[in-house]
Amino acid sequence: MLLVWPEVRRTLSQSPELHRLLQRLRLRFTPWANLSLAVLIVTGLVQMSLNPNYDGLMQFNNPWSRVILFKHIALLGMIVSGAVLQLWVFPALERASLLIERGQGGDDDHERLRRQEVRLTWLNAGLGVAVLAFSAWAGSL
Repeated sequence: MLLVWPEVRRTLSQSPELHRLLQRLRLRFTPWANLSLAVLIVTGLVQMSLNPNYDGLMQFNNPWSRVILFKHIALLGMIVSGAVLQLWVFPALERASLLIERGQGGDDDHERLRRQEVRLTWLNAGLGVAVLAFSAWAGSL
């Protein structure tokens, strides 16, 4: 995707096809992202409860439990940024895309929402990397 996206954007930059393509990609990947997050949560909780360093809920008595706390904070950030994307940004982008397709404006709003989508997506990806890093760190303790 990282290799293809710049060329797709350059080729379809002012075309309504770009808006339709992005909408189809969002519809296709959102359920997979939600499923992945749910699997991450369930497997993380199971592994955490089986770990001998786990002292109980809200117990941060050892370095392992503090690293797991940071991991949970990063995971909560992923959940919040994903919810903002799915509940506010994506519907607003769809409305703006429909206005553009109908020739009723919406270009400025659409571009602002696209920038917000990109920022939140990168934030989500960064938090995902942080979750993996904290998992590796906790595993090394």
